[in-house]
Amino acid sequence: MFTGIVQGTAELIAIEEKIDFRRHSLRLPPELLEGLAIGASVAHNGCCLTVTHINGDLVSFDLMRETLRLTNLGALQLGDRVNLERAARFGDEIGGHAMSGHIIGTSQLVDVLPSENNLQLWFALDPAWRKYVFAKGYIGIDGISLTIGEVDIDRFCVNLIPETLARTNIGTRKIGDRINIEIDPQTQAIVDTVERVMQERR
Repeated sequence: MFTGIVQGTAELIAIEEKIDFRRHSLRLPPELLEGLAIGASVAHNGCCLTVTHINGDLVSFDLMRETLRLTNLGALQLGDRVNLERAARFGDEIGGHAMSGHIIGTSQLVDVLPSENNLQLWFALDPAWRKYVFAKGYIGIDGISLTIGEVDIDRFCVNLIPETLARTNIGTRKIGDRINIEIDPQTQAIVDTVERVMQERR
């Protein structure tokens, strides 16, 4: 489980490509290395990946076909910075909202509206997700727990404070970039359950 509070970013140092498979290696900052072991879970732009190799501060992760299909991780290039969060432990503060690290898909950034003290980003809204996305609800954007601002027919927005911009890679995103999306699991469970009950009653 993750909280959506990004703990830092790391640079992509190496990529090994194979058919329907990628291994990438990141240079992790010291605060994310403490106690890290092979088999540990680390969210990359919100996607849960497993540590497969550690060599000093260089840590490797394997990306399978489904991960490459559903997320933006397969499009990463050397030098890109990735949002990272170690898996939550029992007793940790849940500063954002409970997140699973299971990405539902990607969404395109369609508009960027800066103001003096924050940044508003608008993303395309996949019709299949429309029922889960509503104003003041939670959503995971590249692993960042955010509150949805407004929702239009085919897009939605989030508002970013300076601390989020400083701690994550979201401030470097440009119109046209694809962002990993995780729908709030509790919202999804409630909506799906209500739909199923209503259908059964019909």
